Amino acid sequence: MKKKIFAVAAACLMLAFSAVMLAGCGSSSSSSKEKLVVGFDAAYPPYGYLVTDDGDGYQASDGNKYTGFDLDLASAVCEKNGWELEVSPIDWDSKDALLGSGDITCIWNGFTYEGREDNYAFSGLYMQNKQVVVVRADSDIKKLSDLKGKNVITQKDSAALDVLEGDQKSLADKFKKLETISDYNNAFMQLESGAVDAVACDLSIAAYQIAANPDKYAQLDESLSSEHYAVGFAKDNQEMADKVTDALKELDKEGKVKELCEKYADQGMDYANWCLEQD
Repeated sequence: MKKKIFAVAAACLMLAFSAVMLAGCGSSSSSSKEKLVVGFDAAYPPYGYLVTDDGDGYQASDGNKYTGFDLDLASAVCEKNGWELEVSPIDWDSKDALLGSGDITCIWNGFTYEGREDNYAFSGLYMQNKQVVVVRADSDIKKLSDLKGKNVITQKDSAALDVLEGDQKSLADKFKKLETISDYNNAFMQLESGAVDAVACDLSIAAYQIAANPDKYAQLDESLSSEHYAVGFAKDNQEMADKVTDALKELDKEGKVKELCEKYADQGMDYANWCLEQD
C-alpha cells in the first residue's frame, strides 16, 4: 500500500513539474517578443491623431484610439520585424524625458532630423518636409516680409520654432510677437479666430489644414526652411533604428508606402515627398 501511495505521489509531482515547465516555456516565448513603443503627438495629422468616430485605429493605454500615416508605417514595420506595437500619445515637449526614461522606444511622428543629428540614433530619412507659414485666405500677408509687425504662432519645441529662433531669427525679430502653443490644432483655431495673423508649421500640417479648409487658409509661397523626417531613438539604440530603416525600404519595394500615401492623400500626403531610396 505504501509503495502504491508513493508511486501516485511521485506521478503527481512529475505532472505538476511538467505543467510548471510548460507554463514557463509559454511565458518565455510570449515575453521574448520585442516591443516598439511609439511616442507621438496626438494632434499632428496626418501623421498621428485621435480617432473621434468609430473608425479603425490603434488602441492606447489611455483608452483612446489613434491613427495616422506614421502609426500605419510603424505597424507595418512591426509586422515585418515580428515586434509588438504600442502607441503612446505624449506631450511633445516631454519627448526627450520619456525617451530617456525608457517609457517610449522611439519618437515617430513627423520628427525633423535637421538640427537634432547628434541627439538621437536615427532611422534613414524617409520624408521630405518644409517649414512654411499659413495665413487666413483673406489676409493681406502674401510673402515672408509681410509678417513684419504681425503675431505669429507655432508649436512648443517644434522644428518651426527652432528655425525662427535660429536661421530665421532676423525675420522673427520683426514680428510683433512670436507665440507658442501646445499643439497645432489650437494654433489654427487661434488663426481662424483672428487672435494671431499666421501659423508657422510643417508643410504636412499646412497641407492637411488647407485640404480640410480650402476657403479659410492659404500657404505663403516662400518657405522658412527645407528638411526631412526620420524616426528618433535613444543614442545607444542605433541597431533598432537600422532595422526600422531596412523594413521601410522593403515596404516601399512592396508598394505599401505608396498605398499609405494614397490612403492619406486627401489629408495632404504625397508619395512624391518620400525620399528613402531602395537598395
